[in-house]
Amino acid sequence: MNQHGKPADPIIEGLEVYLVGGAVRDRVLGLPVRERDYVVVGSTSSEMLKRGFKQVGKDFPVFLHPDTKCEYALARTERKTAPGYHGFSIHADPAVTLEQDLERRDLTINALAQAANGNIIDPYHGLTDLKRRLLRHTSPAFSEDPVRILRVARFAARYAGLGFSVAEETMALMRNMVQAGEVDALVPERVWQEMAKALSETWEQARLSCFFEVLRDCGALARLLPELDRLWGVPQPPQWHPEVDTGVHVMMVVDMAAQLSDCAEVRFAALCHDLGKGTTPAAILPSHHGHEERGVDLLEEVCKRFRIPKRFCGLARITARYHGKVHKAQELKTTTLLKLFDGCDLFRRPELLAKMLIACEADFRGRAGFQERAYPQADLLRRCADAARALDAGMIARQTQEPAQIQECIRRARLDAIRKARAAPFS
Repeated sequence: MNQHGKPADPIIEGLEVYLVGGAVRDRVLGLPVRERDYVVVGSTSSEMLKRGFKQVGKDFPVFLHPDTKCEYALARTERKTAPGYHGFSIHADPAVTLEQDLERRDLTINALAQAANGNIIDPYHGLTDLKRRLLRHTSPAFSEDPVRILRVARFAARYAGLGFSVAEETMALMRNMVQAGEVDALVPERVWQEMAKALSETWEQARLSCFFEVLRDCGALARLLPELDRLWGVPQPPQWHPEVDTGVHVMMVVDMAAQLSDCAEVRFAALCHDLGKGTTPAAILPSHHGHEERGVDLLEEVCKRFRIPKRFCGLARITARYHGKVHKAQELKTTTLLKLFDGCDLFRRPELLAKMLIACEADFRGRAGFQERAYPQADLLRRCADAARALDAGMIARQTQEPAQIQECIRRARLDAIRKARAAPFS
């Protein structure tokens, strides 16, 4: 191919090759192209291997270019053979056309191809949908793969800032898929993989909450993450939460976390910090006494169900447990602050507290009218934590005559350091 005026690549010269999918879509939108995938029409696996390509996996005719490492897939069709996203048979053949290959793609805006001369092939009107800012399914075959529901939600979140929305007919199809039980066939690891991609989105136009709102709108959130779904409609005290609705609040917190940090673990902690409010006894609403510990228990269930990596679960756990105390940091006793630091494993893993404070700030500012407010609690806790960590515990141990008293001496020294740090004026 010679799309940029460069000499033709001898490895692919003579092949009918098209740039496809996200690279074409993002070029049309004027966005940076993150990765390039290609479709090869009219060729075979043996031909690709002879040219030096390396086949990836056993089930799919996808090959890596030996130099660029870009993916080149033989044009193929798919046929549904069983429930879930594993139940497909793949047919790759030189007779499969480009249009047939593009038809199996999830959305029209992803069913675009660009030839070597720069012409765009658009058999399913993806260019029109890009102009209309619509996420619309390419064909009825969309309903055969429940992962596509998660992908639509992810694209909706990524391009929310550009005004994209899910087409009504696509949302209706997704609802039908949920009612038919297709979502129930998804394996937990695949759900987490898509959720983690959404949580890791770094493009500034993205709106992370849209991922969960789309899933909720089609009914998938109630099936996949009922602990989160049940938060909508749960009231909170209006003097502290002008938005009142807990689900609305959590979505505001998630978006604030995305503004404050690119760290997916921080965003996940923000997402899960208030799960306990969904199980608050109706008799005490809109108060949510004890929701922190209830939330930790629910979080453990979520982490176990989706086999979520420990680094996500650990941060989310301490955020759920301690966010209420962090908000009241200026009122807490010095001994309580030290217990909080110990609970966050400050003296072995100080980065946990740093990330938790960002999630807590997102919680504080993720409320109607609070978005621009300062959060001095975080500054106070960082200062006290730095003072406690600056102590030389080894020296204290060496100076303590009774070994049994070492831990108590270190504790007293840390308490003293915290007292002095919180009493010192802010610079």
